Amino acid sequence: MKIRRITVIAGLAAVLVVGYVFRGQIAMAVAMKVAAGKLAADGITSLPDGLHLGLCGAGSPFPDDKRGGPCTLVIAGKRQFVFDAGSGASRTIGKMGFNQGDTAAIFLSHFHSDHIDGLGELMLQRWVSNSNKEPVPVYGPKGVEMVLLGFRQAYAQDQHYRVAHHGDATVPGSGFGGRPIPFALEATQHTVVFKDDVLEIAAFEVNHAPIHPSVGYRISYKGRSVVLSGDTVKSAAVQREAQGVDLLVHEALSVPLLEGLKQVAAEVGRPNLRTIFNDIMNYHATPEQAAETARDAKVGYLLLNHIVPTLPGLPGLEKAFLGDAASIFDGPVRVGADGDFVSLPVGSKEINHTRRF
Repeated sequence: MKIRRITVIAGLAAVLVVGYVFRGQIAMAVAMKVAAGKLAADGITSLPDGLHLGLCGAGSPFPDDKRGGPCTLVIAGKRQFVFDAGSGASRTIGKMGFNQGDTAAIFLSHFHSDHIDGLGELMLQRWVSNSNKEPVPVYGPKGVEMVLLGFRQAYAQDQHYRVAHHGDATVPGSGFGGRPIPFALEATQHTVVFKDDVLEIAAFEVNHAPIHPSVGYRISYKGRSVVLSGDTVKSAAVQREAQGVDLLVHEALSVPLLEGLKQVAAEVGRPNLRTIFNDIMNYHATPEQAAETARDAKVGYLLLNHIVPTLPGLPGLEKAFLGDAASIFDGPVRVGADGDFVSLPVGSKEINHTRRF
């Protein structure tokens, strides 16, 4: 009886070992299948001709599990552009199903750290993903040259290591980093910074004082249009550029929520944070002000980004963040999160919102 029990136990152990081995093999096979799908994925080819926008960073310097640093992905036809590159931008672009290596150009609104602290990773992935032989063009107001020089210096040794390890044919040294393209600004009108037969990208100055220069962008493609406000207080320039656009992506800060955080910071003995919470209220727009701009400009859809402060997902918190915005603007309004994707197909007035993850 004892021998039989030992035999049974040994048999069960063997089954468990075999099960674990096969489970590992199955897991490996599934992982490889998922990897193959991701490596072969080409999110652009599946899109209809149109202007498409995805939030690859809907947040701010506040840590937020749903929102990385500021980043907006814009696809015009079959070309891919990135506006601002906050922390996590590159990874979120990949998570959304797009290839960083396809990025035709990057556009910066200003040089606050939360708008550029993911730029090094994005330029690296853009370089190596497609073995790009030319640096990515990086457009921005005066000062973009200094930003790119800093990243070039910081990544210089990394460039050497990767070319030496993989070879110039795989990682062309000539494609490293970014090529700065600074532009001047007109005080009362926009400046066209990129234009061809079907696409126009224009920059315009906004008020984010004391940060200067700071810009928003208007993108027009085959009759569809988007305006990105950049970081700004309520702005006549944003309203001017947003007249009749399909989609307005506008930054937003909740004063009531920040007032609450000020009180909490004082109570727990963090006077420096209390001061910061107070100071940031004077160079951002509220959701209600963004809604006023959307209403007065007669836009089709309002998508809020650069969300301040963090919204941890508690029931009712997004409604509290919006305040009276939904009653001011009678069109669709959404508090943005990473993965939000809006499509504007050519030849129609459709505005289609989906989630990429």
